[in-house]
Amino acid sequence: MHRVIAFTLVTLIATPAFAEGPSDTKVALDTVWVVLAGMLVFFMNAGFGLLEAGLCRAKNAVNILAKNFTVAAFAGLAFFFVGFGLMFADGNGFLGTSGWMLGGADNSPLSGDDYAGVFSSLSWATIPLEAKFFFQACFAMAAASIVSGAVAERIKFPSFIAFSVVLVSLVYAITGHWIWGGGWLASMGFWDFAGSTQVHSVGGWAALTGAIILGARNGKFDKQGNVRAIPGHSMALATTGGFILWLGWFGFNAGSTMAADPVAIAHVVTTTMLASLAGISGALAASYLRTKKFDLSMMINGCLAGLVGITAGCAFVSAGSSVIIGFVAGAMAVAAVEIFDRAKVDDPVGAISVHLVGGIWGTLAIGLFAEASFSADVGNGLFFGGGLGLLGAQALGVAVVGAFVVSVSVALWLGIRATIGLRVDAEEEYVGLDLAEMGMRAYTTDDYAGMRVVSPEGAPLQVVESKPAKVVDAS
Repeated sequence: MHRVIAFTLVTLIATPAFAEGPSDTKVALDTVWVVLAGMLVFFMNAGFGLLEAGLCRAKNAVNILAKNFTVAAFAGLAFFFVGFGLMFADGNGFLGTSGWMLGGADNSPLSGDDYAGVFSSLSWATIPLEAKFFFQACFAMAAASIVSGAVAERIKFPSFIAFSVVLVSLVYAITGHWIWGGGWLASMGFWDFAGSTQVHSVGGWAALTGAIILGARNGKFDKQGNVRAIPGHSMALATTGGFILWLGWFGFNAGSTMAADPVAIAHVVTTTMLASLAGISGALAASYLRTKKFDLSMMINGCLAGLVGITAGCAFVSAGSSVIIGFVAGAMAVAAVEIFDRAKVDDPVGAISVHLVGGIWGTLAIGLFAEASFSADVGNGLFFGGGLGLLGAQALGVAVVGAFVVSVSVALWLGIRATIGLRVDAEEEYVGLDLAEMGMRAYTTDDYAGMRVVSPEGAPLQVVESKPAKVVDAS
């Protein structure tokens, strides 16, 4: 296999591709790197599916996997038809107004004379426009997948897909134009290298509003409002999904260089790795101090929180700073899970704690830890003599993106609830969405074992869902 890869690279490098502009070798290497990184990001869809399925009950596993599989298709198409143009095409400070379905060039040295250049915000990367689209489309899919876990086990399948299409084509695209498309937020000095805000906080805010409006799963809280743990059915699936996401993140962050720049890539993968390792450490310490147990689910989410936290500043902070950022993100994720439980926000997989809380922290961390030696344009953060200016710009970005996403998401969730409905009925939730919506089981031996949970006090297994008066046949 390694010989095939080597031969392919040599062939790409040796083949003349463009007569003018950057060297053929650079264009070929940059393109191969970005496409390979995009493939890693695309594979993160599998990670989301396995993680969420493992952390939820067996009776909903097929439904969760189907959501992650299907949302990739609908989100990708929505981004092609509408989102990419709104996000990256020339227009005004609020949104792009052209470039639909890749209808235009990007004003880079590779652009020919056949199309008018309408993607000026992408002209800094000297790779073909379609390679840029592929990479960014994989990001958009990831943002939609974040919502899936927080609304798992009680949302209607068509309703989730409908929300995801609008999220990617409009909400994600508009905030993306502000940040990456030459919009007003970037002009105010806001920075987000690979998407702590643009991908993770956008998905996190949408997930938070959905979880609140949907309400908690039946049995999550007792009559006194106490939290009842509902364990997932397979920590093996969850751990495998966590590893896949971890691997994909190196493409997520380092691919955002949009060039085969050895120094930049090496620095980004290093800060990304260190933050993830520190995230595990922070979550492990915080969860053990709270429960005196070594919670694997918290370790996984701590790793992901560390990755989310470093995503915004991975190119702008030192290796040492990345350790601090990751450790804090991991510890914050553990605390956030408990806070959301107390607030009666039911998030089956901890997606809000990881992506929203971690995304906010990571975005603000640029204002604290950035160093001009890594990017003169970004400058120094507060801890390196930069004052409050950069931190203020980052805080502004967090606030306005949050306000916009929450406002539109609430309206969208309520609109869906009023039209096609949002939540499955009690019978369907009791039996499980695999049978109720998908018409199949994940495991042929599934016999309601996934409905049983252990109480916080460690009492024997007990059923916490009340069987509705009428239940569809589960045979």
